[in-house]
Amino acid sequence: MQSERPGGDQVDQKIAGRAIKEWITEFPILKKIMAKQEMLWLNPEYGKSVSDRVTARDVADAEDRLRRFAPYIEKAFPETGALHGLIESPLYETPKLKKFLEQATGVAVPGRLMMKADNELPISGSIKARGGIYEVLKTAEQLAVSHNLLKFSDDYSVLADDAFKKFFSQYSIAVGSTGNLGLSIGIIGAKLGFRTTVHMSRDAQQWKKDLLREKGAEVCEYDADYSVAVAEGRRLAAQDARCHFIDDENSKDLFVGYATAGNRLKEQFNEQSIPVDADHPLFVYLPCGVGGGPGGATFGLKQAFGENVHPFFVEPMHAPCFLLGLLTGLHDQISVQDFGLDNQTVADGLAVPKPSAFVGKAAGHLIAGCLTVNDERLFQFLKGLVDTENMSVEPSAVAGLIGPKMLLGTEEGLDFLSARQLQDKLPAAAHLFWATGGGMVPEKIRAAYYEKAARI
Repeated sequence: MQSERPGGDQVDQKIAGRAIKEWITEFPILKKIMAKQEMLWLNPEYGKSVSDRVTARDVADAEDRLRRFAPYIEKAFPETGALHGLIESPLYETPKLKKFLEQATGVAVPGRLMMKADNELPISGSIKARGGIYEVLKTAEQLAVSHNLLKFSDDYSVLADDAFKKFFSQYSIAVGSTGNLGLSIGIIGAKLGFRTTVHMSRDAQQWKKDLLREKGAEVCEYDADYSVAVAEGRRLAAQDARCHFIDDENSKDLFVGYATAGNRLKEQFNEQSIPVDADHPLFVYLPCGVGGGPGGATFGLKQAFGENVHPFFVEPMHAPCFLLGLLTGLHDQISVQDFGLDNQTVADGLAVPKPSAFVGKAAGHLIAGCLTVNDERLFQFLKGLVDTENMSVEPSAVAGLIGPKMLLGTEEGLDFLSARQLQDKLPAAAHLFWATGGGMVPEKIRAAYYEKAARI
């Protein structure tokens, strides 16, 4: 399974009882995937099926819960004061970046280019602040309410009191992470008083481990990839009845936490008088690892904008696990290594060998397609964002900027637009790339990213 030549010995290996050459015959696009080419795959199930794994009511409950917790968040994290405890990021239009993107890719981008700046989310500086923090808050609420220490009608700022911290210290929170999910959970868990453990894969950067320890979380390091860190964290948590394991591969709570972004984004579009309707389509490009963040956000986007929004997931060429899971229908029963890919990428948050089956089944039909992007292009985009808009993120956060090129400059993308009669509406369209993280990257690391990009 280590050969990367579709025509080599690898084609005789079996995946789910079928030889790779059989998979390639059924899905010829696997040749491009295995050859590590930038490509766009259109999801044949887009808009066809319906899942009841998550409902609009689930998302509304999450929105209500986050409003209850806003007084606590504002008190515990004063940086959220401007939004009164709401954990939200800005929406920017990026015209200078659009010009750069057109020059860099050679593809004209009619309409607007927008940036959802989750790198500016307070507390942990990434999209994981949505789902990760939400699940910890829900866990804290359930514990406090079940022990008659809190009522839904209370002012939740009392949770910042020492008495609650002492209570929560009897319980543990654990998670497996490549970095950003661990940061969000480690920071909020430790702040509430939980004994918090983050199981981190070898892909995680040292500064993230150091910051977690500084914030009071315990870090367990593994010389293995994301799947191993998650599996070991899950195993150890199962041995402790007072430990809640936040499972990035299977968590509905994470998913609905991310999904609350949909209505908030709709409000931001309304505030900026930017329409999203049948004549003004919205194309959204979301970096994807295991799938939880982009999957939840996609669910929320579809709740907010319906058929007028078209979400695309973007993955590194060496780790397109979600694409493979949807393409084959095997979800988490498939690994990128099965097809000769090494899961090695500078986009550490996207270095995931297997996708979430929960997300694939709950939101797979809402995803228009999946794209792959070259690591070197990530640095090109990172530098372009700094040079044009003076905004700095981590490499994985600019993955979505490949989206307009693939949608507007490939045969597959043009087929998608034609089939939905969207070509004439492109001048009035908006292209939104979700800048998923980088707000907490140390200045020294930011400078190193930029210097590397300049050399490339």
